[in-house]
This record gives sequence, structure tokens and C-alpha cells, in this order.
Amino acid sequence: MASLYIKNHDTADLAREVAALLGTSKTAAVHDALEHRKRALQAERSRSIHDRLEAWRAAHPLGEATGLEADKAFYDSLNDEDED
Repeated sequence: MASLYIKNHDTADLAREVAALLGTSKTAAVHDALEHRKRALQAERSRSIHDRLEAWRAAHPLGEATGLEADKAFYDSLNDEDED
């Protein structure tokens, strides 16, 4: 039989708290959490790249347009170049 020793005290405390809430052992709580995370990762990876990018864009929208024009003069000013 394999064993799992959690060296991180915060993680061990969290496993103990979750086990108490579930009314199970720490091992069962950790197993349940890992199974849940595994299913979530597999579901995420099974989505198409288009769906994942759409979700990312929705979570990270572009900023508002400034109305400023990015013309040659603008780019020249970034490099401290004189106007032609």
C-alpha cells in the first residue's frame, strides 16, 4: 500500500479541514480533490483552441481606444527622432 506524506503544514491543515467537512479521511479528501482537478484539466484540454481563446479574451478585454493616431510622427517620437 502506498502512502502520502504531506510535508507542508498549511496543506496538511487544509486537507484535515476538508476531510472534517466531508466526514472522511484526509486521504479520501485529497483523492477526491485530485480527481476533481484532473477532470477539470481534462475538460479544459478537450475544448478547442478557439473556445479557449474566446474565454481568455472575455476574461482579459482590451483597453478602451484612445482615439490617438499611431502614425509616423508618433513612432518617430518614441525614438526621439526629428520629423522629416
